[in-house]
Amino acid sequence: MKREAYSDFDATELYCSKCKRAVPVRKRLLLVLSDGEKYDYSCVHCGTSVGDKTVSQKDNLRVIIK
Repeated sequence: MKREAYSDFDATELYCSKCKRAVPVRKRLLLVLSDGEKYDYSCVHCGTSVGDKTVSQKDNLRVIIK
C-alpha cells in the first residue's frame, strides 16, 4: 500500500510580473465550490494576483442550497 508523502502545498513566494521579481504572497479564499475550494495568491507589495489554487475535498461533504 502506497501512502501519499505530501497532501498539500502552499506557496510562500511567487513571481510578480508587475514588481518583476519573486515576492511573498497572501493566500485568500476566492470561491467555495461543490468539489473544493479555490484560493487566490496575491503580491504583498502591489496586490496583483500572481496565481491561484484549487483544493479538492476528499470528504463526503454536501452542499445544501435553500
